[in-house]
Amino acid sequence: MRRKTSARLGLSAFILAAACAGTALVPAAAADPGTTSSGSDKALASDGLLRAMERDLGLSPAAARERLADEKQAVKVERAARKAAGHAYGGAWFDAGSGRLTVALAERGAAADVRGTGADVRFVEHSAAKLDAAKARVDKFVKKAEAPEGVASWRVDPKANRVVVDVVEGHRADNDVTDFLKRVRATAPLRVDTVPEGPSTFAAGTVGGDPYYTGNVRCSIGFSVQGGFVTAGHCGQAGAGVRGWDGSNIGSFQGSSFPDNDYAWVSVGNGWWTVPVVLGWGTIPDRLVKGSAEMPVGTSICRSGSTTKWHCGNLLAKNETVNYSGGAVVHQLTKTSVCAEGGDSGGSFISGDQAQGVTSGGWGNCSSGGETWFQPVNEILQRYNLRLHTA
Repeated sequence: MRRKTSARLGLSAFILAAACAGTALVPAAAADPGTTSSGSDKALASDGLLRAMERDLGLSPAAARERLADEKQAVKVERAARKAAGHAYGGAWFDAGSGRLTVALAERGAAADVRGTGADVRFVEHSAAKLDAAKARVDKFVKKAEAPEGVASWRVDPKANRVVVDVVEGHRADNDVTDFLKRVRATAPLRVDTVPEGPSTFAAGTVGGDPYYTGNVRCSIGFSVQGGFVTAGHCGQAGAGVRGWDGSNIGSFQGSSFPDNDYAWVSVGNGWWTVPVVLGWGTIPDRLVKGSAEMPVGTSICRSGSTTKWHCGNLLAKNETVNYSGGAVVHQLTKTSVCAEGGDSGGSFISGDQAQGVTSGGWGNCSSGGETWFQPVNEILQRYNLRLHTA
């Protein structure tokens, strides 16, 4: 059983295990994913966060502050622009160079209204609805026949206005990959990209002093919810017991889904309690989450996990289908350039003070770099009817 202490430093190990291994204060409810921060911009751009963005994104403190402000505005613009575009909406992305959001339009009639929201406009051939439907057809035939090992993932890329398939380097000429691409091309406008290696999940074997364990697997806590926390589904099945960093019993998995999805939630009891905090691991101050407003493609994002601690990068794509090693296909993941390693699974992805999702998997590491996917947090909250624990 955990003993409560009054000092934050005394709570740090507990917060990692019982709250969420990062620095995030969570949104009030799954029913209100658009809740925005009431905290100060100064709190968002702490010295630690600016240092992390300098290390991982190559930004000066002044450039990092400017980018955070631009990204906060882009969230508001995207909501308004999507509404103004209607059925002509072709997706959106944030351009870090200009600090502006670009919205793709499949028809010219809505251009003036969309520009009126503050967004730039690019005309494209296919609407987002058309591309999403094409990707859904790819997902459907993959459920009937496994994707080849040489295919890493596939997604809708609004900037390319295509369904993009990532193929593992050296596997483009494999017969099963060639057949897969031929079938995709028959159902969707296609672009093929190459990645250095295939993705895998980031669970790890037991290592002492880490946030939580189930069986011999170590994972990281995502975000506190009323009665527990959310994390990755591949970390444990429903009913599995969960132990904290000190070996004491926390609770058990109340719901879990993997593959197809990669999310779960764990009950908290036995002297443990939830804390609406994501750890900054000394790199930045522990952070409070004030909402779960979804950030646009192209914005910055940071991750907290029990193995590699705090790292930042860019949000690269949404609604990507990932073909993990062993043929485990997971849908509707968000891709980032943030690195991660074994044991970081389930940990917190956060942008500013907005909860984004829990770490699923990826490729590479935090020495040489790589890419990582997360399961969006709002989907988890809606699936299990959970309320995020907020400060």
